Amino acid sequence: MATAKKKATPATKRKRKGVRIQATSLSAAELPIVELTPELKSLADQVTADGGAVIGAYREPLGGRPLLLVSVPLEQVSPTSFQRDVSDAHVRKLVRAMDKTRRFLDPLILVRMGDKYQTPNGNHRLTALRELQARAIVGLLVPELSVAYQILALNIEKAHNLRERALEVVRIVHDLSKQDKGEQDFELELEEPALVTLGFAYEQRGRLAGGAYHPVLRKVDAWLPGPFASSSPERERRAELLLGLDDAVNDAVARLKEAGLTSPYLKSFVVARINPLRFIKGELPGFDDLLATMTKRARGMKTDKIKASDLARSGGAPDEE
Repeated sequence: MATAKKKATPATKRKRKGVRIQATSLSAAELPIVELTPELKSLADQVTADGGAVIGAYREPLGGRPLLLVSVPLEQVSPTSFQRDVSDAHVRKLVRAMDKTRRFLDPLILVRMGDKYQTPNGNHRLTALRELQARAIVGLLVPELSVAYQILALNIEKAHNLRERALEVVRIVHDLSKQDKGEQDFELELEEPALVTLGFAYEQRGRLAGGAYHPVLRKVDAWLPGPFASSSPERERRAELLLGLDDAVNDAVARLKEAGLTSPYLKSFVVARINPLRFIKGELPGFDDLLATMTKRARGMKTDKIKASDLARSGGAPDEE
């Protein structure tokens, strides 16, 4: 006798760890804004005065916050100053896609600063439209200027590698340096403490293989108290310690190469060998103590005892990103 198939039970509704937002109860029919509030009306009038137009207004469906869908002259839009550098390969791909489809379907997120507009997440699309000699661009105009700093959370164009993420984070820190607030007020925007330290290090050494050190830094780095004016010098000091460790690791890598060992994983291999965290149970050492220990181990590493078979077992990602 055939066993009856069980009916599939619907997935249980659950919230992911760390997610606190309670979605708005607005229905689809309630999202459009028919009558603008005085604040939105003022913003809409400014768009018109800038030579643009308001296409529509609505409440976004998660938090219910108002947005304007606008068209503005292309020459009045620029990227926020702390975005990553433009990738020519990505722009080329976008230009070819837009040329083939004859469509621009991804509105930029915009904030109005002065009498101009800035986008925290649309530099590649903006560059592509300029290359195609478009005269206007469509975007979602957000009234809150704080959104300009939420680039890592908002970017939809191209996955950031570690170097890009860290440099964007440190550029945000520089831009906020005159404010009385500090790192703990911008945890979403800065993403994680290790990225701030890596960002300062990348500014001094663009070819730093940060991926080799990132897993270690994530375990011992933390948000620094106080305003940016006091925390940034400490970040610079931590970056110096990291670069000192990198010098010691590079020296060990050079000695391995002199011994005839070749691999794209040499730096990651050295860092793994000198990292004591995998053997520590309980409380971890502080940032300074850990980097001092690793630097000492790298300088004293007996590279003549290492064999090619040791490298083969190491695996991992290539050192250069």
